[in-house]
Amino acid sequence: MLVTIKHLHVQYGKQVALNIEKPIEFEQGERIGIIGSNGAGKTTFVKSILGLTDYKGSINTQLQPEEMAVHMQQNNYVSTMSVKHIMETLLCTKIKKNKQLQDLISFFDFEGCLKKKFSALSGGQKQRLTIIMVMIQDAPLTFFDEVTSGLDFETRQKLMEKLVQWYENKKTTLCVVSHYYEELEQLVDKILILEKGKVVAFGGKEELFHTYCGNAIITVDNNVKNEQLTAVFPKLKAPNHLIALSCKDREIEGEITSLLIQNDINFKRSNNDIEIMSINAKESFYEKGEVRHEG
Repeated sequence: MLVTIKHLHVQYGKQVALNIEKPIEFEQGERIGIIGSNGAGKTTFVKSILGLTDYKGSINTQLQPEEMAVHMQQNNYVSTMSVKHIMETLLCTKIKKNKQLQDLISFFDFEGCLKKKFSALSGGQKQRLTIIMVMIQDAPLTFFDEVTSGLDFETRQKLMEKLVQWYENKKTTLCVVSHYYEELEQLVDKILILEKGKVVAFGGKEELFHTYCGNAIITVDNNVKNEQLTAVFPKLKAPNHLIALSCKDREIEGEITSLLIQNDINFKRSNNDIEIMSINAKESFYEKGEVRHEG
């Protein structure tokens, strides 16, 4: 086992930031998505594993600190230096002598940025710089904390495609903190859901989806017509603009899709919708009284 976490407790003053009771284990090569509301404890969780914050409990790993790499939400460099000099100074290497670094620069189409100063880079270029700096470490355990935060949709998509492609068939264990669910659907195979410092759920994407959503879900626009049309079918919690219908088996799925097609209603089928799965996992968590529901 690469990392085993037991009874992890982090407190800032009187505020409990993390209180994880059941063991969490990361294995080599896993792709783990970490999601939760603001203040859920996602970044604190990452910092605890990295040894960057005080905690009670145990985090057991055979990895040394230098075998872990992290991309944090805020990454700043000297604004007056060229990007080339920043990379070579911090990595203690020369680009022209480092084939792996050359490959990463080429992979991310970053050659045109090397002579620029950091302050002259766009948001997407700054993110690519930090990603390159993290990936060159080739660490067995790598964290990406909101790696595409603040970027436009097209730039986010391109970066995620690059990450997926680069880590394909590699043994690196990735932990990806993100609130963009579509990114996690591309990249990860396990999900850790945090809420107010506690674990809502942890497991494989498919396993959690079946537990909280069924075999599949059908989503349609949330309006009066669709609400009335689908009234007899079981519904899941969903974003306000959608109605989510749970399909526990193919028979129910067939009934729902036939009805929607007959009434010329556009719909979407999914068996891995992380957003709706997480919404319903949290709802179940609150119903069990694990934490107090506010709002």
